[in-house]
Amino acid sequence: MNSMEYVTYQDRPGPLRRPILLMAFSGWNDASESATGAVRFLRKTWEGQPLAALDPEEFYHFGLSRPQVRFTPGTTEREIVWPETEFFLCASGALARDVLIGVGIEPHLRWKTYCRAVVEMARELGVGLILTLGALLAEVPHTRPVRLTGFATDPELGAVLGLRPTRYEGPTGIVGVLSSTARAAGFATASLWANVPHYISAVENPRATLALVHRVNRLLDGPLDVHELEESAVQFDVQLAEVVSQNRKVASYVKKLEAKEIDADDLPVAPSEELPSAQDLVAEIERFLREQRPGTDRE
Repeated sequence: MNSMEYVTYQDRPGPLRRPILLMAFSGWNDASESATGAVRFLRKTWEGQPLAALDPEEFYHFGLSRPQVRFTPGTTEREIVWPETEFFLCASGALARDVLIGVGIEPHLRWKTYCRAVVEMARELGVGLILTLGALLAEVPHTRPVRLTGFATDPELGAVLGLRPTRYEGPTGIVGVLSSTARAAGFATASLWANVPHYISAVENPRATLALVHRVNRLLDGPLDVHELEESAVQFDVQLAEVVSQNRKVASYVKKLEAKEIDADDLPVAPSEELPSAQDLVAEIERFLREQRPGTDRE
C-alpha cells in the first residue's frame, strides 16, 4: 500500500504559505506531557482547523491504546474515537507562514511506514521544515530555568531556536525516527526537547510547556497570549516550594541537584543511586501536586 493511502483528508487545502510541520507525540517522547501540551496550546491559540488524520489500524495495538466510546455531541448515539494522529492547519493572517500541527500517541507498530506516510504528506503539502518537540526526564532541579536541547540540520535554524546540541546516544522514540526519515528525504528538520525534573514526572509541567511554546515562537513569531499558561507555571512553582519547605529530605535532594554540574546531553537517566531516598520523594511530591493543583482545560 502506498504510504499516502494511510492519510485521510477532511478538507484538502489549496496552496499553502511556506508551511512548516510541527509535531509532538504522547508517550515516551513526552515527559510530563510538556511537548503535546505545547502543540495543543499553539493549535488552540492559532485556531488550527482539522485537516487530516492517519489511519490508526496499521500503527496501533488497540489493547495498549484503547479506543474510547462517547456520545456524539448533541445526540444520544455513541461513537468510537480511535487513537489517531491528527493534523490541523493554522492559517491565520497573523502568522507569517502557515503551520501544520500534528499530535498523536506514539505508534506501537510499523514505525518506518508511519514516518514515510507523514513525510509524504508533508511533501504533498509543500512543507519546507519539519519541527518536532519532545520532553525527557532528567536529573535537573525544578528551581532552575527549563533547559532546552535538540538539533537542527541548518546551523542558522539552530541559532534561531537557541538549540544546545545534544550528544545523546541510546534508545529513541518516534520523534527520533521521524526526524531521521525526514532528513533522509531531503527535508530541513529540527527537534527541540525540554529537560523535565524526573522527580515530578507524573504531573503536567506548565513551566516546560511554556518554555517550548516561547522557543517555537522565536521561529514563527505568531500572536501569543500565554497569561493563563504563565499563571499555571507560577502556581506550579508555589506548590513545589510548599513541598520543599515542609520536607527536609525533599529540600536536601533539590539542593544536591542544584549543586551538581550535570551535562544534560547525556540524559535521559534514572534517579541517581547516591540519593536512595529519591523514590519516596517522588511519590510524596506527585501525591501533593495531584491533590493541590487545580484542574486544567485539556482537550
